[in-house]
Amino acid sequence: MTDEKIVPALVTGGEATAGPPLGPTLAPLGLNVVAIVKEINAQTSDYPGMRVPVKIIVNTDTKQFRVEVGTPTTSALLAKEAGVQKGSGTPNSDLVGDLKMEQLVKIARSKMPQTYASNVKSGVRELLGACVSMGIKVEGLNPRDALLEVGKGTWDSLLVD
Repeated sequence: MTDEKIVPALVTGGEATAGPPLGPTLAPLGLNVVAIVKEINAQTSDYPGMRVPVKIIVNTDTKQFRVEVGTPTTSALLAKEAGVQKGSGTPNSDLVGDLKMEQLVKIARSKMPQTYASNVKSGVRELLGACVSMGIKVEGLNPRDALLEVGKGTWDSLLVD
């Protein structure tokens, strides 16, 4: 029977190092920390500057490992796509970015495994709710108005599964 240990971590995409928190956690397991860091950086390179959840699954008998990468938070993905550092401090009056519907669809598809949405349209609706709280416009519209447009079917051709 093999004994597996799961080491969860939150790393910056493409910038993991052998220092804390990874090194001190993995070194006592007798692992090649540098090889693990290289693998993490390779798998998280699509998320530069974003905090990305990862799991390192280690077979403590053979010292073999595999890395599973999650997706960054919804707010981090929205901010990246909108080209802003963070959401608005006053989202009801100050809108800080503008997204295309295609960008929302792309994010919705990437988040589907971690969401309660049953289809892309529902996923986009969830994202529009996050846009409301972050103060990010969609297609030049206030996100509440964009949500109404989605409900009317305006973008149904983009929102197919």
